[in-house]
Amino acid sequence: MSHRSRVFAALALPLALPLALTACASTPDDELNAEGKVVLTVAMDAGLDGKAVEAFNARVAQFEQAHSDIDVKPQEYTWTAATFTAQLAGGTVPDVLTVPFTDGRGLIERRQIADISGQVATLPYAGALNPAIAKAGQAADGKQWAVPIAAYGQALHYNRTLFTQAGLDPDKPPTTWAEVRTAAKQIAERTGQAGYAQMTQGNTGGWILTTLDYAFGGRTEKLTGDTAEATIDTPEMTEVLSTLRAMRWDDNSMGANFLYDWAGINQDFAAGRIGMYVSGGGNYGNLVTQNGLKPADYGVAALPLAAKPEAGVLGGGTLAVVSPNAGERGKDAAVKWIDFYYMGKLTDQDAAVADAKTLAETKQPVGVPALPVVDRATYDKQQEWVKQYVNVPLAQMKPYTDKMFDQPLVTEPTKSTQEVYKILDTTVQKLLTERGTDIAALLKAADTDVQSTIGRG
Repeated sequence: MSHRSRVFAALALPLALPLALTACASTPDDELNAEGKVVLTVAMDAGLDGKAVEAFNARVAQFEQAHSDIDVKPQEYTWTAATFTAQLAGGTVPDVLTVPFTDGRGLIERRQIADISGQVATLPYAGALNPAIAKAGQAADGKQWAVPIAAYGQALHYNRTLFTQAGLDPDKPPTTWAEVRTAAKQIAERTGQAGYAQMTQGNTGGWILTTLDYAFGGRTEKLTGDTAEATIDTPEMTEVLSTLRAMRWDDNSMGANFLYDWAGINQDFAAGRIGMYVSGGGNYGNLVTQNGLKPADYGVAALPLAAKPEAGVLGGGTLAVVSPNAGERGKDAAVKWIDFYYMGKLTDQDAAVADAKTLAETKQPVGVPALPVVDRATYDKQQEWVKQYVNVPLAQMKPYTDKMFDQPLVTEPTKSTQEVYKILDTTVQKLLTERGTDIAALLKAADTDVQSTIGRG
């Protein structure tokens, strides 16, 4: 679930949709300040520490110096699909914000974001976006309404200090789920902390359960054209739930908190209360800037995959989008900001160095590994450009970075994604909180609920 910071909330209620469409249908007017500059509100993650806010404001000042006709106003904002429609109708959404890949197509179809495809097409790297990743921000006709700014594959995050205390080698993290189970049990027995923890609420439970299903060779849906069939009740998902049940009830290695969401599990992991958990591979920056992680504690490894040809790593990412209330001058300014703040550091040497230097001077992470939204050659060049400013423990990330480009990536489910994740939240919660839960019955019920949901989507 990074972002993501990524937030995995339910899709907006259908009854609220007419409000959003009404708001979008009106003719947008760009807000100008007293000097005639376009006022552009841009989202800044909520909850950043002082240094991170300082770094953000420094980048704003650099942008305004380069674009004297734009007045940038940072606004603390965290996307949640459940509140977006009402916020849009109320005019409280910033002009530029970020959303998860899974919500891009729906926002485009409902015209809840602006069509910036004309502005994006003029960017020098528009034709060099990774095609598989760019799709998340494209309309049905292929026009790029949203810009992919970050991509990820899921990974196994682990606490090197707890590994050492448990007698495990932190340089040799688990590469199979059998090894994950063994390590989790050993951590729990020798340190008293949760050896392995699982997200279960706020749609993150379904997100991670789907991740494990992919890793065991399963899928949660089967697509035939535009028709989707639920594939929850399968041998692969049965194996996933059987593994989690054994770790929870037989090994007692999953601690005592079974209501984690993305923010909560990050907090406990950074505090040293969790040995391992699954999340996006580039989550280090969030753990440091928002949760106070000690870099020496951190390790990340490639997600263990079953020895099956269908096994894969769930991938996702973040899109930069523009409010539909922006006028033409506002859209022009917004894409300039997206290019400067999000994309320039990936595609232009001067911008990459300036960004890395600013982050390093304010003690923010530089060099966190991420899957490229452009081609691999551009990514490699960017890493060379910022090499002198890298301040993250790259050696502790090698179990992930050595394999991150070679693992087979599988996109998230496409039909009613967040609603399906919400259904699966309940599945994993019941498994972890009700001893003796019948896995077969649990999966049969989930399959029925998911099929009903995606049949409407």
